[in-house]
Amino acid sequence: MIPVVLSGGVGSRLWPLSRSKHPKQLLSLIDNGGTDDEKVDRFSMLQQTLLRVQAGDSAEPPIVVCNEEHRFMVGEQLQELRLSGATIILEPEGRNTAPAIALAALQAKPDSVLLVMPADHVIQNIDAFQRAISHALPIAERGKLVTFGIVPDSPETGYGYIKGGDRDGESQDQGVSYKVEEFKEKPDAVTAAEYVTSGHYFWNGGIFVFQASVYLAELKKHAPNVFAACYAAMQGKAIDLDFVRVDEEAFARSPDISIDYAVMENTELASVVPLDVGWSDVGSWSALWEVSSKDENGNTLTGDVLLHDTHNSHIISESKLVATVGIDNMVVVETADAVLVADKSQTQDVKEIVNQLKAQNRSQIIHHRKVYRPWGWYDSIDSGERFQVKRIQVKPGASLSVQMHYHRAEHWVVVKGTAEVTHGDQVILLRENESTFIPIGTTHSLRNPSESQPLEIIEVQSGSYLGEDDIVRFEDSYGRAGTTK
Repeated sequence: MIPVVLSGGVGSRLWPLSRSKHPKQLLSLIDNGGTDDEKVDRFSMLQQTLLRVQAGDSAEPPIVVCNEEHRFMVGEQLQELRLSGATIILEPEGRNTAPAIALAALQAKPDSVLLVMPADHVIQNIDAFQRAISHALPIAERGKLVTFGIVPDSPETGYGYIKGGDRDGESQDQGVSYKVEEFKEKPDAVTAAEYVTSGHYFWNGGIFVFQASVYLAELKKHAPNVFAACYAAMQGKAIDLDFVRVDEEAFARSPDISIDYAVMENTELASVVPLDVGWSDVGSWSALWEVSSKDENGNTLTGDVLLHDTHNSHIISESKLVATVGIDNMVVVETADAVLVADKSQTQDVKEIVNQLKAQNRSQIIHHRKVYRPWGWYDSIDSGERFQVKRIQVKPGASLSVQMHYHRAEHWVVVKGTAEVTHGDQVILLRENESTFIPIGTTHSLRNPSESQPLEIIEVQSGSYLGEDDIVRFEDSYGRAGTTK
């Protein structure tokens, strides 16, 4: 069985933590269940998704399908888990789940069984999840397209539903499975209550098990234009460092369509296995609060927080002290560049704030003040007219690209470690409290020669234009030469 993890979403309802260039699946939002010491560096949602599958005995190295912009963060998170042999497929643009799964199926061997999962869901009962997978595997090996139906515990109007029909499999140890009779769109409250009362309906969780060849055959039958575009994209694939880069022009010809619309609602091979495992898609701040640890007053707290007469609230501090007095059922999220205050019952409407940010072309929707790069990160400390100040950390042994700027000069001051600086035709070493000036138009680079200690510098930029696209890359260790990304 090959785990296929779809990591292309944005998670805009979890703004301001989730941003387009650092989405929720790459964030550490849920305790990993370890000791207090282990929770200091919690696993991201992507990492937890991979770990819950690796806990089984039959999993092969995973395939992760992700947005090209997230490739280095995804690669680093897989390295942290020491997952050897993993494949990372880069989508040039998001085209929904049917094309993404097709890329993974074309990458795998035809007879491989794929376990397809979103990267940003929570499953609390791992043992029950493993048992459900064991039940689904032989059904998939018989040529069925298995979807897991989440056993509903409330009449939820935010999910689509799957209606189960006649039984098509039963195991004394693992449970039953049903033929899929019908897929239903998100219902109103009355209809949702009827679904739950009937006992025949399940939430559509977007988790599947099937053979690669069976999925591709059904995709070719019911959505031939999707199959053709993805097949051509994989025929033109290239290996870029640790990534599989598909043909951009061919992939762009694929319709933007989900696996449900493209295949599952049309095939006669669909089977549903009930899944009762403490599942959540963590689609809002209220949903995250539901699955998070709470204090005696029902509060979920992260960071430097002080409370008085505060109940049933979710409060996060990333950079400042947050104090609350006399609030109930609220969400307060503080980051270095934004603060969200919302009634917990209305957190689905955070998307309206995100829409306003898009309309105003605000940077707070795209990235945090602290931006991660394959070589480390930078934090934009201050900015004004014609200047910007950054704190930069370079990982041991890592280096920035050989580059130049048309519109800005840079002044570097080393505050920790040793810097190897390429400055025009010279290569110089700078130690703590030493500095250098890079004039406009000068070719330059920065490397951390240490194999064990990070390098930190303060960079002061000055000039008529300070955008990140004022970069001309000549050489780069991460395959970005000739780009501004």
